[in-house]
Amino acid sequence: MQTDIAILDREGLNLPTILVLAILHIGAVAALFCFNWRAFAVAVFLYWMCTGLGISLGYHRLHTHRSYRVPRWLEYFFGFCGTLTLEGGPIFWVAVHRIHHQRSDQPGDPHSPREGAWWAHVGWILLGESKHNNTRLMSKYAPDLARHRFYIWLNDYHWVPILALAALLFALGGLPMLLWGVCFRVVAGLHATWLVNSATHMWGARRFATRDDSRNNWWVALITFGEGWHNNHHAHPTSARHGLAWWEFDPSWLTLKLLRFFGIARAVQVAGVNSRLVNREAA
Repeated sequence: MQTDIAILDREGLNLPTILVLAILHIGAVAALFCFNWRAFAVAVFLYWMCTGLGISLGYHRLHTHRSYRVPRWLEYFFGFCGTLTLEGGPIFWVAVHRIHHQRSDQPGDPHSPREGAWWAHVGWILLGESKHNNTRLMSKYAPDLARHRFYIWLNDYHWVPILALAALLFALGGLPMLLWGVCFRVVAGLHATWLVNSATHMWGARRFATRDDSRNNWWVALITFGEGWHNNHHAHPTSARHGLAWWEFDPSWLTLKLLRFFGIARAVQVAGVNSRLVNREAA
């Protein structure tokens, strides 16, 4: 994999990104003054669908690490859900995360806390030129996704699904539904995902002696569908199961077990606390 990483440009403020994030955060605060249970329930459901299925099961465990297989239509659906988090398209997200694993907490890591907790959490997004729509560049680090026209389109127009969702929610439930289903839900999902970049490289226990600072953090795991068991993940990147001990709650793994039970998920890679990685099914 290449390491002359043009996405690590840190010169100047990324004003479009800052403006969008500012609007979302203002909307998230405004949602607290427009509360109703229907809008809140929709936000919770969308949080599970977008952050749980889209990011944890989709962008991360499936698209980046290929830790299991599902039918193409479901893989595409997970990718679509990922765009609804406003974390960029699948090619961009996968490329950044693969670079992170290659250079984790070393020079070239896009978001290491060794350069500051704020930098790891959000600073790396606010500085430099955004590469969200530079599909050609990011495809160098995600060539497997770039072979699919669907992923190329989704990466180029990753902002279209969330705009369509915003219009639908406003039509169905007015301003409260828009503020909760988009602003509050997206902001919560962004910070939860960013905590995996920052908090789980600073606070928590280390089961495995990895070459980076990754740690297992239970409270991050609770809000990210199991992504907080980060030291486990860095020790076994291709394992679909992140919570390796019985008490390490990993909702994404439980969902995947259900998909495997019904024969939808196959070739599931699973690691154990004894450091072994096995393929539970034949490819």
